[in-house]
Amino acid sequence: MIKILLAEDDSSMREYLARALERVGYSVKAVGCGTEAMPLLESESFDLLLTDIVMPEMDGIELAQKAGVIDPSIRVMFITGFAAVALQSGRTAPEAKMLSKPFHLKDLVAEVDRLFQTEDQHGRL
Repeated sequence: MIKILLAEDDSSMREYLARALERVGYSVKAVGCGTEAMPLLESESFDLLLTDIVMPEMDGIELAQKAGVIDPSIRVMFITGFAAVALQSGRTAPEAKMLSKPFHLKDLVAEVDRLFQTEDQHGRL
């Protein structure tokens, strides 16, 4: 089963996204910020880091960079309403899919499915 680590500081959005992804068959662990995600990244293996960019304590870009050091094979998808502002700060984000808020759950699920269907075709899963 594909494992997703979801980092989203908005609790209602976090619960909503986790439920939607679990409903279609993904295993999801959800946390409220990057600093909560780090111990999980260090102790477990995840296929995808799904993270908001703008969060307190540690933003999604920093989290994605650290996740990539811990596990270079982890996929990253950013979900944010502040993508342009966050990326204009001159920092480089890891190669990642960007999904801008607001989005429909079907779009999120389709993007996650697409990430892993591509891998399936190449026999890497």
